[in-house]
This record gives sequence, C-alpha cells and structure tokens, in this order.
Amino acid sequence: MDKLDKRILTQIQQDGRITNLELAEKIGLSPSPCARRIKHLEVNGTIGKTVTLLNPEMLNLKLTALLQISMDRHTPDRFKVFEDAIKKFPEVMECLLITGQSADYQLKILVPDMHAYQEFLLNKITRIDGVTDVHSSFVLRQVCASTELPLHHIKVD
Repeated sequence: MDKLDKRILTQIQQDGRITNLELAEKIGLSPSPCARRIKHLEVNGTIGKTVTLLNPEMLNLKLTALLQISMDRHTPDRFKVFEDAIKKFPEVMECLLITGQSADYQLKILVPDMHAYQEFLLNKITRIDGVTDVHSSFVLRQVCASTELPLHHIKVD
C-alpha cells in the first residue's frame, strides 16, 4: 500500500458515491490508473463492499438496544447455533463475541419501539438454544458514530 492507495481509501470512506473522475482529481491521479488501483484494492480484499447508509429515524427505527447475552455452555457447537440464528435476524446490526464481561455476546439492534423490542426478545433471542441470560441497555442518544476505519497507523513510502 502506498500513499495513493491510502488517499483513495480515505476519500471513498467519506463518500462512496464519488465518481472515478472526481476521485482521481482529489488524489492527484489520472482516471485510468485510479480505476485500476480501486479494482486492485477490491480484488485483494481491502475494499469489501460499497453500501448506502440509511437514516434509521426516517425509517421509523427509533429504538437502539445493546444486549449482553450469556450462554449456558462455552462450546463451539453452542456458539455456532447461536451465531447462525443471530445472522438471520435483520434487527441485529452488530454481534460481537466478547470477553471481560459476564456475558458472551453483545448485540446492537434497531427496532421501531419498545413493543417491537419485546417481540424480538421474547420470540427470537430467548428461543435460541443455550441463551441463559439477557441484559438490555437502551441508547438515549448517539453521541458519535463513524463507518470510516482509522488509517493514520498505515505507514506509506
């Protein structure tokens, strides 16, 4: 990775809809080499996928909950059952296997309201084999959020 690749990554994280021509201008490269570099970054897996971020409030997803979930057994089979089930729930924005807490997993979910949360909890989460405990916290306000990965640690020539 060189300084041009790093500039490309910085720019496309800020605006995924930027045209190749605009991107090439911003990083000081002509369009064809810029497109080739992007293709290379996609092929080598540095660029995973391009998405459009939606505004949850505009889509009536007004309640964000953080769930800490404890499992009855710490076995690969038990974790696989849980993880396979969680991946099917569109309400789950993030699922992390964690350490340093009494819980095994932390989930971030988005739902319209408390009623939808209750339905999600009772009809989905608590029905997964092995779930023994769920602690929920509700987000009052999102202070900051980013989808941009920090790149300052990448040393370039």
